[in-house]
Order: sequence, then C-alpha cells, then structure tokens
Amino acid sequence: MSSQAQIHANQANSQKSTGPSSNIGKETSSRNRILHGLSDPGNAFFLLGFESEDQFNAIQDGLNQEHQPQTETERILVRRMADSEWLRLRAIRFQGLCLDHETGYLREEKHFALYLRYQTTHERAFYKALNELQKLRNEKTKEQIGFESQKRSAEVHEIKKEAHNLKKQRAAQPVQSKKGEKQAAASSGPLETAA
Repeated sequence: MSSQAQIHANQANSQKSTGPSSNIGKETSSRNRILHGLSDPGNAFFLLGFESEDQFNAIQDGLNQEHQPQTETERILVRRMADSEWLRLRAIRFQGLCLDHETGYLREEKHFALYLRYQTTHERAFYKALNELQKLRNEKTKEQIGFESQKRSAEVHEIKKEAHNLKKQRAAQPVQSKKGEKQAAASSGPLETAA
C-alpha cells in the first residue's frame, strides 16, 4: 500500500506532466497506441512507416484511370476504394506474420482471426464504395436518357399536334369553299331566274 507521502509525491508529479503542447507533438502522441492501423477511430487513412507510398499511389492512380471520376463525390468514392484496398492488403500482410513459415501452423491464432476480420471489413468497404459509384453513374445516365426521351417525346407530340392542326385547316378549307360555292350558286340561281 502507498504511503501518504508517496500519494502526495505522485499527485505533484502528475501536475508537471501535461503531455505534448505543440501540434506536431500532439499528432505524434495520438499515434502512440497504433498497432496495425487497420482501425482508426477517427477514420483517418495513413501509411505505416514500412509501407511504400509509391505502391499506394499506384493503386490509387490505377483506380482513377479505370473509373475516371468527374465530380467531387466520385473522387471521394474512388479514394475510399483505394484506401480500402490498401487496408485489405495490409491485413493480408499481417496475417502472414501470424504464420510460422517453417511449420505452416499459426503462431498467433487470435491475431490471425482479427486480421482476417479486418480483411473482410475492408473488402466490403471497397465493394460498397464501388457500388455507390456505379449507382451514382447509373442514376446520372438515367436522368440524361430520361431528359432526352422527354425532350424527344415533346418534339414528337409537337409535330403530331402541328400535323393535326394542318389536317383540320385543310379539311375546313374545302368545306368552306364548297359551302361558299353552294351558297353562291343558290343565291345566284334564283336571282338569274328572276331576272
């Protein structure tokens, strides 16, 4: 059991240690407990010290080239795909560390199961982002097709309406001229006979 003097000394010492004060120090300190970087509560993606930024950029560039994002939302979804793929590969690398390569048996079954779960989680995240991207693009395409077909439909309707009006005008003109001729003939007929 601690004596009163030790308790007071501990309390006094704890007041002296306030942690890092600079932004760089706080950032460094915030990553002290990171073991594998597969789950970050803040969801901030980062590379571990032994990972190659060039390899990550190659994955990201490949996905950008394949999907060619046009909007900010599409760029975010492609970035999520790159992050998820990288984290999936990281989980696979850590699974390899759990194996005894000489015997082929698992050395750390608990960690292997954890890394396998992270691999599955990040694989699902990749496909979720991919599906969201495809869904977004399909909706855009449907809107464009819908707009064009509505425009085309309106044009066809207008043409039919004009054709109908022309028919009505043509049909009405001969009737009026025939009526006019009959009326003229009827009115001129009795006048001529009377004269």
